[in-house]
Amino acid sequence: MTTLPNDPFADGGISTFAKKFKSGEVTSLEVTEAFLARIEQLDNQIGSFQFVDADRARKVAQSMDQLRDAGVYLGPLMGVPVGVKDIFAVEGMPTTNGSKIDSADATGQEGPFIKKLKAAGAVILGKTKTVEYAFGATGVNSVRGTPRNPHDLDVFRVPGGSSSGSAAATAAGLVGFAIGSDTGGSVRIPAAFCGLFGHKTTVGMWPTSGVFPLSPTLDTIGPLCRNAADAALVFEVLEDYSIPQPPKLSGLKFGLPTSTFFENIEPDVQASYNKALDLLTQAGVEFVEMQAPELSERAKLFREIVAPEFITGLGRSRFVENQSVMDPVSASRAAFGLDVDAVTHAESLQRHRELKKLAFERFVGIDAWISPTCVCLPMPIEEVNQASQLQRALIPSQNTQPANIYGICAVTTPIQHLVNAKLPVGLQIMCPAGEDARLLSIGGAVANYLGEPALPLMHASAS
Repeated sequence: MTTLPNDPFADGGISTFAKKFKSGEVTSLEVTEAFLARIEQLDNQIGSFQFVDADRARKVAQSMDQLRDAGVYLGPLMGVPVGVKDIFAVEGMPTTNGSKIDSADATGQEGPFIKKLKAAGAVILGKTKTVEYAFGATGVNSVRGTPRNPHDLDVFRVPGGSSSGSAAATAAGLVGFAIGSDTGGSVRIPAAFCGLFGHKTTVGMWPTSGVFPLSPTLDTIGPLCRNAADAALVFEVLEDYSIPQPPKLSGLKFGLPTSTFFENIEPDVQASYNKALDLLTQAGVEFVEMQAPELSERAKLFREIVAPEFITGLGRSRFVENQSVMDPVSASRAAFGLDVDAVTHAESLQRHRELKKLAFERFVGIDAWISPTCVCLPMPIEEVNQASQLQRALIPSQNTQPANIYGICAVTTPIQHLVNAKLPVGLQIMCPAGEDARLLSIGGAVANYLGEPALPLMHASAS
């Protein structure tokens, strides 16, 4: 009987490991072996990884230990095992983009973000699964497999997408943290569905070369982490920039968006959100209702920007020739781009630029906007895995796409514990473009005050 190793980062996350690693109490190889063993025993049930590069991970971890022992310390991410979404090129690893279509050429060679992650000493365990070409909000991928949400092992619920494997792996304790991308919510949705802290960065903060171009206009890179402190640490290391100390909640002013953020809302989400607002009010946060009639344009603008840019990135002929073998939901969304003419696309880009300016105006006198991250709970997979169920499959991105359309940054933090909801619920916090450090500071203050629930404790044994 083989005993499953405990989750090495269950107690304190990255910062606790970093202190122990720097002092020599623990080695990177030890925790890497533990994560690899957990992947081997648990991931046949969770299905979060597309590719595991165990031998290379062991070699890198051993090298980090040797560097540390020689007096070289690269920072808090040194020796930390991570997963990377399989739309990122990583040298020596295959790139599938979540598809059976040969398209690694569209992703290109390893880009500057992954190089920076490696330079910080992170140990890349492998590639995590993704919705096909990152074009989907639920996490469903019928051609490469859908990861299971670790919060319900009785009902196969979706993990959220498109960074599905990154969320599932982090929530199941298979990695220290994971990297995803966010074009319309693809970091925040799976983070919310899996009870994690997720950070959608400002466009351009981390370059997306070496990442499949779903939409160069809206694509961003972001981490999916166990808690707010880990997300702040990832930002500080990779940006070489210190985040301000979390502000006092008393005196902060949060904008409450319009009712469009509450369409289709489910009872546990509403109850969790209401409780969060009650607690933040008690802490001295002031809330200001804000009208944003332009949000009625969200779905139209997203389709007219993203779909044609995806077709361009993959190649029109390659998409047309292979559309029938793609996941039906992703293919259905992408096909819209075939009929978007150049003028329509240009007009939507112009409107996007106007909304980015408008967002700055709407933030005057406001520290952040706040909303439910997703209005729904993680769905059973059979509710969202067919093209005929597209409208249901789009609901998770209802509240996340606005941040992309406005060009702002956003985080999500779990709040289901506030009302003892059985499935994860996320609270979304949004700040102006370029204010990621302040966003993480505010997000950390909110998470510290509301508390951060424990992730599911995954047990298993193998003979």
